[in-house]
Amino acid sequence: MIDNSVYTNPLITRYASKEMQHAFSDEKRFKLWRKLWIALAESEMELGLNITQEQVDELKACAEDIDYELAAQFEREVRHDVMAHVKAYGAKAKKAMPIIHLGATSCFVNCNAEAIMLDEALNIVLNKLVNVMDKLKNFALRYKDVPTLGFTHLQPAQLTTVGKRATLWLQDLKMDYENLMDLKSHVKLRGVKGTTGTQASFMELFSGDEQKIKLLEKKVVAKLGYDSVYGVTGQTYPRKFDYNVLCVLSQIAQSAYKFSNDIRILQNMKEIEEPFEKNQIGSSAMAYKRNPMRSERIGALARYVISLPVNSALTASTQWFERTLDDSANRRIVNAQAFLSVDAILNIYMNVAENLVVYEKVISKHIRAELPFMATENIMMECVKAGGNRQELHERIRVLSMEAGKNVKVEGKENNLIDLIKQDEMFQPVWDHIDDILDAKKFIGRAPSQTVEFISEEILPILTKHAALLGQKGDVRV
Repeated sequence: MIDNSVYTNPLITRYASKEMQHAFSDEKRFKLWRKLWIALAESEMELGLNITQEQVDELKACAEDIDYELAAQFEREVRHDVMAHVKAYGAKAKKAMPIIHLGATSCFVNCNAEAIMLDEALNIVLNKLVNVMDKLKNFALRYKDVPTLGFTHLQPAQLTTVGKRATLWLQDLKMDYENLMDLKSHVKLRGVKGTTGTQASFMELFSGDEQKIKLLEKKVVAKLGYDSVYGVTGQTYPRKFDYNVLCVLSQIAQSAYKFSNDIRILQNMKEIEEPFEKNQIGSSAMAYKRNPMRSERIGALARYVISLPVNSALTASTQWFERTLDDSANRRIVNAQAFLSVDAILNIYMNVAENLVVYEKVISKHIRAELPFMATENIMMECVKAGGNRQELHERIRVLSMEAGKNVKVEGKENNLIDLIKQDEMFQPVWDHIDDILDAKKFIGRAPSQTVEFISEEILPILTKHAALLGQKGDVRV
């Protein structure tokens, strides 16, 4: 039940999936803490410290039994979240209580758990990103041969195809995918480094045996499923990693924002629409409206994500010496909310990409309004081949184009340039095949081939690699 008398985060109540919400939940965090404490104790025992198998078994038996109220009570007393959970864990695992967190600092559980949480959240993003790519791939191939006006400066330019335009959205996502995979290949845990990163406490525990300390770190991270740690740290893992993560999320948001803007413009032109449900209301006042609310929501959330990397940059750059605690409260907010926002963006992106409505007759109408101007060079060349004077033809085309332009802009009528050409004796050599000259498919260049080649050579290998992830559906929660 939502308490409507207090602020609630819309990322939780309206936008992000339950899966991503769980990825940053207290349950996720505190269970990871306990896995780390178990891995530490078990590894210390294996390397000869005075820890019994019975104590390790008790830690494992109580790992899922978290008394959150008791932990909250301890935190109110000690003002330290990690020690509060040490006490709450020890209250259940009484025999193991003396060896929980042995030799560790708070950042042993905090930093290692957070690195794992970020890595696993990146997996969720990867899953949804490749599903968006898959849906755009299908759309691009379906409409690869459908001519449409291309635009530069938001002014009509040479023709492209509906499918080729979709490959531009795909190209952006492919770059995001590559950056995401590169980031994931560099994920490391903080490891077992002690209070300021020197492992001094473990030197004491292991009587100065550095080889055992190095083996301890390898054992602990291996039990968590990792094989790589930062070679050196202060008290925390380098906060620049957070910045790198948020940069990748920002890039995904940038790509989605570009897509959403294109769809909003196309919807204004009545060429392509995002899905609109049977009972959906576009406007409380204007019943006829079909507002692109999905694309607008993508843009709204994307704008927020794009703004976040500077926050992480400031945190990374203001860490004094081995660490300061002014990163903690900030990171609890910015990291989670960046992922929750991107999760919501990709959910909506999937929904829109899979259900786009294309109005081919409107697209053709817009082409017919502009193509006569674009075809003048072809018409002129055909007349030259028939013996015409290029300079005279050029001047006549210019005059007729000005007249047709006035007809469109001043009179508000249709583009009548072709009618004018058909009435002008200078252009008689093309009268019998002018419709063939105006075939829109003769103006799209290699757009269909480029679409097929790009998808075959650059997108399908990615989708094949992640075939087990495909088939996900996007949704809009409210």
